[in-house]
Amino acid sequence: MSLKAFAAAGLAAALFGASAAHAQTKVEHNGDAKAAIASSVFVPAGYDTLYVSGMTPPVIDQAAPKGTKASFGDTKTQTMGVLQRLEDELKAHGFSFADVVQMRVYMVGDPDMGGKMDFAGMMAAYTTKFGTADEPNKPARVTSQVASLVGAGQLVEIEVQAAKPHVAAKAAKKKK
Repeated sequence: MSLKAFAAAGLAAALFGASAAHAQTKVEHNGDAKAAIASSVFVPAGYDTLYVSGMTPPVIDQAAPKGTKASFGDTKTQTMGVLQRLEDELKAHGFSFADVVQMRVYMVGDPDMGGKMDFAGMMAAYTTKFGTADEPNKPARVTSQVASLVGAGQLVEIEVQAAKPHVAAKAAKKKK
């Protein structure tokens, strides 16, 4: 073997070894540990991904006028309802809040707050499900105020993406 070929083979082995040694095998959440969300999330190859469409809140008061805030509740109540719907959808596919890597929160300005979104109300519900002792996961997230949602009286819509190792997602779905 020529010296050039030997050197090239050695370099290739070193590069391959280095990349294999640094290959990630689990989801990595980045950012300040004290923050309510991750600044970024890395999902390695070999993970199944579930994209869950935006969910809106359920009606909680059938007696309230249809399409009013009163029929859906305040921001915290609406967020709790949306999170329950998301949890149910994730579970139906073998996922959980532990697997959520990305979240988008759309909020309408609350008329009782001068048209500003009730971020504190949303966070009061969010922090019961994420970043807790029982569920330490903190997904990457964006929260935006929008002009309106599909239904009158709705203040919150949330969509999520979840990821878990291919084999784990398949096994969890089979158990269902």
